[in-house]
Amino acid sequence: MKVTAILPDDLITDVQKYTQGKNITDSLQKALSEWVKLAKVKKLNEKLKKKPLSFSEDFSAETIRKLNRSQ
Repeated sequence: MKVTAILPDDLITDVQKYTQGKNITDSLQKALSEWVKLAKVKKLNEKLKKKPLSFSEDFSAETIRKLNRSQ
């Protein structure tokens, strides 16, 4: 997608510096991809904070180990 955006030069310089992209487009693509990954992790953490994972009562690490080793 082609986009026109007005961004401060110092922001672009920092993005290029930290992403080490081949050009501005590559740098922005890397930075935005990383930001989206972090945002997804943050959202998942918030979801887990509200409703933590729980194991079933009959859960056993030994049972899981045996199951994994049999495959």
